[in-house]
Amino acid sequence: MALILASASPRRQELLRNAGIEFTVRPANVPEDVFPGETPEVYVRRLALAKARTVFEKHPGDQVLGADTIVVVDYSIIGKPVDASDAIRMLRLLSGREHRVITGVCLLTPNSEPSRSAREDIRVETTLVTMTPLKQEEIVAYVAHGEPMDKAGAYAIQGLASRWIPRIEGCYFNVVGLPIALVDAMLRAASG
Repeated sequence: MALILASASPRRQELLRNAGIEFTVRPANVPEDVFPGETPEVYVRRLALAKARTVFEKHPGDQVLGADTIVVVDYSIIGKPVDASDAIRMLRLLSGREHRVITGVCLLTPNSEPSRSAREDIRVETTLVTMTPLKQEEIVAYVAHGEPMDKAGAYAIQGLASRWIPRIEGCYFNVVGLPIALVDAMLRAASG
């Protein structure tokens, strides 16, 4: 039984490789709209499950790992920026403040009985991140660099933005895009 990552994220792939976890990639393209009244935790759980189920339907004999990461500030969900002005808006919002990075992780494992559906393990990891106050010119230069464009919250803690993150509480790898210790615990629970 192979592990399939239901994500095209290069950061998630790198984190799994660095942890020595073998996997193949089969991206799941699911709508990422937030439903009215949906809490951040419910949202990431729903998306992680939807991504995993989409891939599991095509690979029912394998384990499938789905994940979704968001940034939350003032109870507002911040995903990936749609363009440069959106990235600037997001970084202004995060500047000088604490925010939460929340990742939903879903592991689907085939049941030994073919008549039963997959075993679902869905968990959520939250990390508190503090960002220093940023000057407008710093934000504009960072966005022009291109690094924030495919990242939730419009920044990469492992990249240039690392200089603006003096403090985190929780899992660093969660902020990068996948809480590896949590994933390992889920894989161990599924095999035990």
